[in-house]
Amino acid sequence: MELEIWYVIVGIAILFNIIVSIFLARRDDLETFQKGAQIFIVWLIPFFAAIGLWLLNRSQDAPSRSSKSLGGGPQDSSGVGSSGD
Repeated sequence: MELEIWYVIVGIAILFNIIVSIFLARRDDLETFQKGAQIFIVWLIPFFAAIGLWLLNRSQDAPSRSSKSLGGGPQDSSGVGSSGD
């Protein structure tokens, strides 16, 4: 029975590696070398590398929040350009 559990775990790891490898191969924002290196790492360190690289590349797809501009303008508190002394 323990051997069957290991077959299931290995099967899930192989399936997950295949899915992440396809995901990486289809990315347009990675160069060929980057794709190959990341896929190699996924298979070299099967489970942890697959999760890590998948999360890393998925985070690149998330839209970033627009930030407000900093400083400048009429509300500048530095005192530069003020004429009252």
